[in-house]
Amino acid sequence: MSTPCVSCENLAVGHDETVVVSGVNFSVQPGGITAVVGPSGCGKSTLLRALAGLAEPIEGRSLLLGVDLVRAKDSERGAVLRRTGFLFQSSALWSSLTLRENVELPLLEFAGVGAREARILAEHKLAQVGLLNAADKLPTEISGGMAKRAGLARALALDPEVLFLDEPSAGLDPVTAAHLDDLVRRIRDTLGTAVILVSHDVPSIIRLADFCVYLDSETRTMAAMGKPAEFLTSTAHPRAHAFFTSHRETV
Repeated sequence: MSTPCVSCENLAVGHDETVVVSGVNFSVQPGGITAVVGPSGCGKSTLLRALAGLAEPIEGRSLLLGVDLVRAKDSERGAVLRRTGFLFQSSALWSSLTLRENVELPLLEFAGVGAREARILAEHKLAQVGLLNAADKLPTEISGGMAKRAGLARALALDPEVLFLDEPSAGLDPVTAAHLDDLVRRIRDTLGTAVILVSHDVPSIIRLADFCVYLDSETRTMAAMGKPAEFLTSTAHPRAHAFFTSHRETV
């Protein structure tokens, strides 16, 4: 088996010294799509940020592309983070920049390319997500679904080995959410990118993920893990089963 892109051991994350979720143990192989799931407030986004190196864990250890970012030197940390991409829940596009300029930014900042090459590469990424015709639009001039795709294009700008997605289908209608799921899976199949996403959207999880990690808000722990379909039939963990089956009619 290949070396995991992401792994964590007895990880606890939270805010300041307040633990939101603890006992997190899992790994993600190259090309895998893992969903971190659970009810609102269970710590999904907090965990994602820690795994992506955007926040420090309170306890335990996590490795991103084989590197413990908490203990890494700044140069090593920066090199690892440039091999990853992150789609924020709000898309977090720069409102004063066009979609093309938003995607060009990481290329100019980190890839060492000139303006002409950055433009070509940015247009290629926008074409990947079906937004080339909107390249000159500002974020305020596009829909929420288009903003998610533009944020995804920016997250893909540096051809990441690991892609982190924070609630990618939040705020989207079911059809748009399904199209975004298909796009993420195509990117994984084409580039071999490992994907870690957080979501409470069960239909999206079933369509997209190969593996799930369930966070329990009552015990504040990682309570279960397995393939998405297993949660629909197994009652080994009642709250995880209830979380999935409550959306059975829409899956």
